[in-house]
Formats: sequence, structure tokens, C-alpha cells
Amino acid sequence: MGFNKIISPLNNSEFTDYYYFRWEYLRKDLDQELGSERDNIEDRSIHRMLKNDIGTIIGIGRLHKHSIDTYQIRYFAVHKDYRKIGVGTYLMKDLEDIVINKESKYIILNARENVLNFYKNLDYKILKKTNLLYGKIQHYEMKKKII
Repeated sequence: MGFNKIISPLNNSEFTDYYYFRWEYLRKDLDQELGSERDNIEDRSIHRMLKNDIGTIIGIGRLHKHSIDTYQIRYFAVHKDYRKIGVGTYLMKDLEDIVINKESKYIILNARENVLNFYKNLDYKILKKTNLLYGKIQHYEMKKKII
């Protein structure tokens, strides 16, 4: 199945839509306020999003340098109507390609318990059980060797 090109938001309107999607899919159901979907390294991060044919965002992800040879993926989400058809895998491949081009060796992420198999199918390995986000959703640190 073909998807549109993955892009980085470039202007205020695109960033507004990007952050709203992030809040809607990662914070709203946890009763968190708009704004809770951001942190203090947004300006040092690589933001990626995928839109459908009519311009609606269907997937997002953020990448930032974590250490000398490791990048971290955060705030990864796929629209509920576009899951299990390859959108997530397509977006993850894009993020991984960016890391490969930067000649880093590893990617880490903190996965919600309900999506562990998605990441395992992409060769991420569980390192440890981590935080219980907002006291509701268990996370696990995962890692993948890229090069």
C-alpha cells in the first residue's frame, strides 16, 4: 500500500496540527491538558509526520539525539483508522533511516505495553520495565542496533 511522503512540519500551522495530533493520541485519554504533549527539547528534535491524500495527519514521530551513538524516538502515534496497514512501519523506517544517515548505532524508545509486539516485530528488544505513565500506562525501554 502506498502512502504519501513523510515530511517535517515547517510552519506554525503544520506544527499546530502536529502537536494537536500528538496530544489527541498520546495525552487526551490520560486526562492531560493541551501542552502536556511537549517537552523542553522540541527545538533540538527531528519531527516527522505523514498525511493521507486529503491532508489529514495519520502518523507522527519525533527523534532526538540521546547520547553519542544513540537516538531516541518519542511521541510516536498512528491514527486509529490507519493502524495495522503499514503506516507505523513506514514511519518507523523513515526515522531509522535518519539515524542511519547520521551514522549512529542505536535507537531507544519507551513503548507502551499495548504496542510491544509492534516494536518487537521491528527488531526492538526490551531492556527493562520503566515508568507507569500518569499512573495508568506501563512503559518498557526498548533498543535496536541500527548499524
